[in-house]
Amino acid sequence: MLKLFARWFLLAAALLLVATLYPGLEVRGFGAALMAALILGLLNAVVRPLLVVLTLPVTVVTLGLFLFVINALVFQFAAWMLDGLQVAGFGAALITSLLYSLCGMVIDSALQRLFDED
Repeated sequence: MLKLFARWFLLAAALLLVATLYPGLEVRGFGAALMAALILGLLNAVVRPLLVVLTLPVTVVTLGLFLFVINALVFQFAAWMLDGLQVAGFGAALITSLLYSLCGMVIDSALQRLFDED
């Protein structure tokens, strides 16, 4: 349970970091970042797998590159749902989702090492 909350807070902080590094994303405070991280997690758990299955032929033809488009669409949908998260456009959502995914991989790797030592 502690790992889940640590991941949630760190992903919210990563969202603020991405907003600082890339001007196409605007996050209005840490509370908005926490909500955005929660919504993004829920969308990635529920909606993204459905989109991946529905677009499987396109994903196969593009050798998996269409998954980047799906990630950007999920990010834009999250921004549409939340008032505290603004994305400048599809290109900004694509770059933002890539940066956020990279941060997520680093966070997951660090938490895996931290919590496996226990």
